[in-house]
Amino acid sequence: MAAAATRRAYLTNWTISVPIIALVALFLSWNRDLPGWAVTLVAICLAGAVLAAVHHAEVVAARVGEPFGSLVLAVAVTFIEVALIVTLMISGTPEKTASLARDTVFAAVMITCNGIVGLSLLVGALRRRVAVFNPEGTGGALATVATLATLSLVFPAFTTSEPGPEFSASQLTFAAISSLALYGLFVAVQTVRHRDYFLPITTSGTVVDSEEHADPPSTKAALGSLALLVVALVAVVGDAKAVSPTIEKGVAAAGFPPTVVGVVIALLVLLPETLAAVRAALRDRVQTSLNLAYGSAMASIGLTIPAIAIASIWLDGPLTLGLPATELVLLTLTVLIGILTVVPGRATALQGGVHLSLLAAFIFLAVRP
Repeated sequence: MAAAATRRAYLTNWTISVPIIALVALFLSWNRDLPGWAVTLVAICLAGAVLAAVHHAEVVAARVGEPFGSLVLAVAVTFIEVALIVTLMISGTPEKTASLARDTVFAAVMITCNGIVGLSLLVGALRRRVAVFNPEGTGGALATVATLATLSLVFPAFTTSEPGPEFSASQLTFAAISSLALYGLFVAVQTVRHRDYFLPITTSGTVVDSEEHADPPSTKAALGSLALLVVALVAVVGDAKAVSPTIEKGVAAAGFPPTVVGVVIALLVLLPETLAAVRAALRDRVQTSLNLAYGSAMASIGLTIPAIAIASIWLDGPLTLGLPATELVLLTLTVLIGILTVVPGRATALQGGVHLSLLAAFIFLAVRP
């Protein structure tokens, strides 16, 4: 009886049942024209899957420790995001999907480097007046993001091999190999050679190598949470795609550009990382929040561009990667402000507000270019 009760309690735990329900909703709604009530149900499942993903990511992080925990969530989300981009490019028309990879990656960079960073710094600073982090690790992460973004999103706008903001086949191959190699080098530095640069620190600069007053979960619990994290993330991306036609109709009815749809979907997909980063900041772990933010930006570029390069072998039509002038200015300003924020290793609510204002400018200009 006790064992049966334990199994029932396990199955009725919302962090277990919600991802499964959200995955079922994904299968039932895939490639179907949903009525309004069904869209509402899928949206509720989407929100529940986001919260469950955050919970399971934190369980895994508590088991493996930082910075491995934030790396797990960033890479998991990005792998599924890449799969979604490739699927949409294969199923869509070349004219509509030519800039899909660029728009999605740039939206992810702006949301992570300004939205997640700004919100984390604001929460951390409001909690104890000054948010502290390790400038050596965070600076290296920002430098990697800036280099990856320049190689993949800036250079195509200035090369002369192809008409328009496109890479030639050899240039795309070089960008893909460089992006993957640079991301792999960063992961090696973050997790092996200089792991202490990416651990949370106190106001006095002391490294916090473990969570206080909490025993790490067992290996069995961590593996279970890892599996459920993947299920929840698949459900998040899939359910976001299921509600995207309704979003597209709403965007068209409001007279907004089609690129707004990509921004909305990116916001939905990055919700698990955003919530996880804010919760880490609330626990005075701002370094963990920044690991999530910059790690997600790096993974989005370093994994998406190689995947798109491989997919372009059988995809028809152009592949537009170069950013237009407005986005180039926003990216440049984001990097410059990021440098000024990271170098001191300490930030106030002002720095958080500056980053959030850049995110607001990006969203506004996407709506009213």
